[in-house]
Amino acid sequence: MARCCSQAQRMAACMAGRPGVGSCCGGCVATQTVLCPVSCHISSFPDPGLVPAGHQRSVETVSFSPDSKQLASGGWDKRVMLWEVQSGQMLRLLVGHRDSVQSSDFSPTVNCLATGSWDSTVRIWDLRTGTPAVSHQALEGHSGNISCLCYSASGLLASGSWDKTIHIWKPTTSSLLIQLKSHVTWVKSIAFSPDELWLASAGYSRMVKVWDCNTGKCLETLKQGVLDVAHTCAFTPDGKILVSGAADQTRRRISRTTKSPRDPQT
Repeated sequence: MARCCSQAQRMAACMAGRPGVGSCCGGCVATQTVLCPVSCHISSFPDPGLVPAGHQRSVETVSFSPDSKQLASGGWDKRVMLWEVQSGQMLRLLVGHRDSVQSSDFSPTVNCLATGSWDSTVRIWDLRTGTPAVSHQALEGHSGNISCLCYSASGLLASGSWDKTIHIWKPTTSSLLIQLKSHVTWVKSIAFSPDELWLASAGYSRMVKVWDCNTGKCLETLKQGVLDVAHTCAFTPDGKILVSGAADQTRRRISRTTKSPRDPQT
C-alpha cells in the first residue's frame, strides 16, 4: 500500500508537472493509488487518504487530467486505470500494453490519454467513447522502453525512451513529426515550453538539453556540473526559466533569453 508523500516529494512532483496538471511517476512501489491532500487547500478534494484499490502489482505512474476530475494510473500489471478523483471510483480499465506501463499524460482537451510502456510503444486512448469499450492507437518507432511522455498545449506529444531518442508526434494523424537524437543515456524527463518553440529533456546523466521543436536541432546542452543525475526538467508558465532537479537534492535555474526564429508547430 502506498503512503502519502512527504513535503519534499510533493514539491518535487509539482516541479515536474505542467501548470494545472499534477503527476508523479517512476518508482512508486505500491499496488494502490492514494489520493492525499497537499499543502494548498482544495475545497472539493476527497477525504484524505482515499485509497482506490485495483492494481495487482506496483504502480509506476499517476497523472491528473487538466481539469483535475480524473486520475490515470499504470504499472507492472500492464494495465491502465482511470479514476474519478472526487469519489475514488474506477471509471475505466484500459488493457493493451504488453509490458509495464511507466508513463502517462492527458491531452489538453482531456479527450485522450497517452501511456508509455516497456513494450516500446505509446498508446493513445480515446476517452470520448463509452465504457467499457475504449478505442486506442499505438505509436510505434522507439526501439527501447518508453520512459516519459509530455503533451504540448496544442496537442503534440513527445515521448522519451531508453533508446536515447525523443519522438514528437501528431496524435491526430499518428504521424511522427521529428526525431531528436543526441542523448548518450536514456531520456528521463521531457517538457515543452509554453509556446512550443522549445523542448527540454533530461537524460540519465548530468546534462539537460534544449531542442528546437521545428528543426530538431539541439540548441543547448546544459551541464549540471558537479551535480548528480538530472532527474527532471520543467519550464515556468511564462517560459522564461527552465528548472532542472538532480538526485543530490539540488536544483538549477536557467534563464531563457533567446527564442527560435521559427514559428511553433500547429
